[in-house]
Amino acid sequence: MTKRNIKKMIRQKSTNADWRKKGERFVPAFLFSLTLISILTTVGIVYILIGESVHFFREVSIKQFFLSSQLKPLSNEPSFGVLPLLNGTLLATAIALFIAIPIGLAIAIYVSEYASETTRKVVKPLVEILAGIPTIVYGFFAFTFVTPILQNIIPSLQATNLLSPGLVMGIMIIPMIASLSEDALHSVPRTIREGAYGLGATKLEVIFHVAIPNALSGIVAAIVLATSRAIGETMIVTIASGSSKQLTFDITQSMQTMTAYIVEVTGGDASAGSTVYYSLYAVALTLFCFTLIMNLVASYISHTWKTTVK
Repeated sequence: MTKRNIKKMIRQKSTNADWRKKGERFVPAFLFSLTLISILTTVGIVYILIGESVHFFREVSIKQFFLSSQLKPLSNEPSFGVLPLLNGTLLATAIALFIAIPIGLAIAIYVSEYASETTRKVVKPLVEILAGIPTIVYGFFAFTFVTPILQNIIPSLQATNLLSPGLVMGIMIIPMIASLSEDALHSVPRTIREGAYGLGATKLEVIFHVAIPNALSGIVAAIVLATSRAIGETMIVTIASGSSKQLTFDITQSMQTMTAYIVEVTGGDASAGSTVYYSLYAVALTLFCFTLIMNLVASYISHTWKTTVK
């Protein structure tokens, strides 16, 4: 090898090293810019919600908004109580969790503790397919399929009601609870299970006294995230729950949730700049606070779980 070739190789390696150094400096800046976009988007959303809600609370007192049970935005004497919407949202979420928690946990326990590795690779993706179905499809499924079946069982059930969308929302969030709970159970160290078996514990005793207690924080975090998802669901309740703004606990009746109210107002019933128009921002801000609290709780539980595992 000649001296010229050696010098050429040295220059080429030096050039490559310079490009690698430039790339190393560029990657952190690029990743930071992407992170900054997410933060600025959140800040922008909060700014818009608070800024527009101020116009609403200049016309309607906070006390009336949160304590009044009357919601009549388009009447001659309008009233803007958010309690009927809160009631409908929380009832629909409770119905969804009543369905999703036991089924989701049962799937997680089966996949993690009983299924073979081959079965796990097949069953888990199949369950997660439910999460990919558009929510508008779930809404029409609730309205055209589930409601007629329930009306044969409950004759007093109205064509639009809270029971049907609540059940379908439960089906929708099953993959979230099942998948995250299964991950939590699967992460429990094998040595703990083997120690329990060595002490004479049965399969069920290991599951309920070893695996689940050690994965409890992860399971609770999955349930909290699913709850947040159900609270923020829009299309299912918009299509199947109706638009009745009554404060009732009868889930066979038509009710409206916060998300459905936002869709109704943005549909053109209220003129821009009116009190009704600004009320959608007040409701959206309330919904944002609910979901933010749920996400913070989930993050805290997940952090506590990781710290405990370490």
